[in-house]
Amino acid sequence: MTLSAPRTEPEHLTRIRDEILRRQRFLITSHLKPDGDSIGSQVAMAYALRALGKEVRVVNCDPAQPAMLTFPGVPEIEIADTVSGDYDAAIVLECSELARTGVAGLDRYFVINIDHHPGNAMYGAVNWFDAGAAACGEMVFEVIRSLGVAMTKDIATHIYVAILTDTGSFHHSGISPLTFDICRQLLEAGADPVAIARNAFDSNSIERIRLFSAVLGTVEVDASGRLATIVMNREMARTTGGGYNDTEGLINVPLTVKAVQAVVFFKEWEATEFRVSMRSKGQIDIGGVAAQFGGGGHKNAAGCTVAGSLADVRRQVVPLVEAAIDRAMRTTG
Repeated sequence: MTLSAPRTEPEHLTRIRDEILRRQRFLITSHLKPDGDSIGSQVAMAYALRALGKEVRVVNCDPAQPAMLTFPGVPEIEIADTVSGDYDAAIVLECSELARTGVAGLDRYFVINIDHHPGNAMYGAVNWFDAGAAACGEMVFEVIRSLGVAMTKDIATHIYVAILTDTGSFHHSGISPLTFDICRQLLEAGADPVAIARNAFDSNSIERIRLFSAVLGTVEVDASGRLATIVMNREMARTTGGGYNDTEGLINVPLTVKAVQAVVFFKEWEATEFRVSMRSKGQIDIGGVAAQFGGGGHKNAAGCTVAGSLADVRRQVVPLVEAAIDRAMRTTG
């Protein structure tokens, strides 16, 4: 399936297309701890550039989550914390700051920055930032369409992975009619939504299930019943045999409780440092909470790193999330 060029192509998209077409050797990367959107966007872009006869190297600082390894091209992604060599451009996808890639050496190249996260630092030689995109995969779809590359089944599969996972299976805000129009075209190109969902969400190991059980055993709900918190420490990982990659999606389980409007997941990273993931419903803006700690994300899905003991981090984060819930509830009446 070959996609026609956009009806009215934005100037920044035309610039990205032209810069790609005039170059031959590319690096592609994304953020630390890559999720389904970053992985899907990278691999789709790599397939498209190779279809144009370009040389492409995909490099991430951290490995993909185990479920992502079931998709074509993902096991071939290189894991490295620095890059060197003769490349014409680095395409950085879904990353608000260059440092957030965790990959050193990118600044020596012509950087093309494509992202949908609020607060993007516009660090590229060319920048396309669209906070309205439900996933970076939507933007990659537009780039591929602009390049005139045929939409193969493999490319369509990875863009669908990006959209499916970054929308929380179409639960998060930011979804638009365009989201579903793109998905329609992806299915027409051969993407199998049932198989993709099975691979993305039904590829658990027994260690992952045991870790889920241990973490969910820590669930606490505040007095209002609207905020739930869960905790993971290194001892849980050791005793269950699970790892931090196995926690993907876990935060969404408490959010399925009807009364719960937001969830905060405290993951022990170092002895005095926690990775804090947050999810919310409706108009509750936890992206603003994450930003106060130097983190980022979206209104309903965000994260940050906070130093301190678990008690200290709770005292810093929980009141801010409770305040965000209160503000949203007052607004919506």
